[in-house]
Amino acid sequence: MASEKGSSVSGEPLPQTSYVLDERRRAALAEVDNAKFSWFHVKVCFVAGVGFFTDAYDIFAINIASTMLGYVYDPKHKSLSTNAGLGVKVATPVGTLVGQLLFGWLADVIGRKKMYGFELMIIIFATFAQALSANGPAVTIIGVLVVWRFLMGVGIGGDYPLSAVISSEFASTRTRGRLMTAVFAFQGWGQLAASLISVIVVAAYKDSIIGDVSPNFNAVDHCWRILIGMGCVPGVIALYFRLTIPETPRFTMDIERNIQQATKDIDTILATGANQSKSVSHQHLDAPVASWADFRAYFGQWKHLKVLIGTAYSWFALDIAFYGLGLNSSIILQAIGFGSAVSTGSRGVYDNLMNVSVGNVILSIAGLIPGYWASFLLIDKWGRKPIQLMGFILLTVLFIVMGFGYDALKGSASGKKAFVFLYCLANFFQNFGPNVTTFVIPGEVYPTRYRSTAHGISAASGKLGAIVAQVGFAQLANIGGSNAFVGHILEIFALFMLTGIFSTLLLPESKGKSLEELSEE
Repeated sequence: MASEKGSSVSGEPLPQTSYVLDERRRAALAEVDNAKFSWFHVKVCFVAGVGFFTDAYDIFAINIASTMLGYVYDPKHKSLSTNAGLGVKVATPVGTLVGQLLFGWLADVIGRKKMYGFELMIIIFATFAQALSANGPAVTIIGVLVVWRFLMGVGIGGDYPLSAVISSEFASTRTRGRLMTAVFAFQGWGQLAASLISVIVVAAYKDSIIGDVSPNFNAVDHCWRILIGMGCVPGVIALYFRLTIPETPRFTMDIERNIQQATKDIDTILATGANQSKSVSHQHLDAPVASWADFRAYFGQWKHLKVLIGTAYSWFALDIAFYGLGLNSSIILQAIGFGSAVSTGSRGVYDNLMNVSVGNVILSIAGLIPGYWASFLLIDKWGRKPIQLMGFILLTVLFIVMGFGYDALKGSASGKKAFVFLYCLANFFQNFGPNVTTFVIPGEVYPTRYRSTAHGISAASGKLGAIVAQVGFAQLANIGGSNAFVGHILEIFALFMLTGIFSTLLLPESKGKSLEELSEE
């Protein structure tokens, strides 16, 4: 007999029904979904975004550093051998693939907060170790760099599912696409920073490089170490904030199944932007529990499996072209005469390094960064699916023109300028297109218990595409002569962009829908 609703005669609270707890869950999530944009959202954006800045810097700095390594460690040919260059470049995507799968799973099992920051420690340590690498009697510097870049890749891989899911689960429905895009857009600034730092370092060592009479270009050895080592700085700045970011209320509710704690956390975060409140008594929420059997049952349904196929394959197809172009932009520039130096000797080394660095700055400003922010402006208006479809369609056309017209474009001064314009346009529509949306969509369309795991699977598929692109580019580029097969590689990219159109059709539109609507929770 209760003296009042919710209390017994003795004053002890009655056990709450699943219905009541579910209503409390709905009300709590509605607060998050309808919250106004606040300083807390800005903090989440920058804390998650700095990770992508660091990731992009570390990944794309090697594009320029590999040219420097060739001068220092293979002075006879003044470039790394095909296998050495491939090893240095592909080690990071291989590590990233491992990290995406591992950290994606751990974030769903252990928690987003408990894993966030650990991956950044790995990146910082491995990046610093690269800058201190050297030759030894038992192992070459290339072997050492491959090991450290693989380890760095594991940390970078962890950043993808963690940052995507944390920004997604904290965002309001109205601004979720823009918040996630803003986080991912830090990648563009990281790529630009790598190129700018390279310009600054090469310019600072100009006299030393030109006056260097050593057979191994000792001054250039300084340059690549500074360029790579600077990747530590933003990571160190972001580390404290990563370690102190609060757990997402959705994980607390749906995985830890503590509705009381999650509700209190939401009130604290939205009111003050602070970390979680002190622990409160556990109120058990009845929610599906993640397990291998449940995972197979959930994705065994075609309506869910087709979404996973759509997010995974779209990212795979996109990254074949994105990393094939991005990690080899210096080769592209040199192949069309845009990055090659006219002078010889030490002066030629300086000119070539400066041209490659400046060329990458131009490509970043002309295509990469504007594309990210075009997506930012329109993703919550147009929707994710239309932007991804548009991107794949236009990229198919652009790569067909660039591939089949490669020899003709390369043959004249005006043709070279046209090729550079088309290349920048391809960069633009990669980012105002599937490069952004393949990151955003997997962070929205899966249930909380598998959101990070499924994002990790999708991202790992992308990195598999990056590996395929790197291995393929290295093996095919010089068939018939130096860079003679580049045009046909661009045609292959066009084919994969075409297949991306069809995988996009498997995806739902997530604009304006809550995470629970999308995942049917």
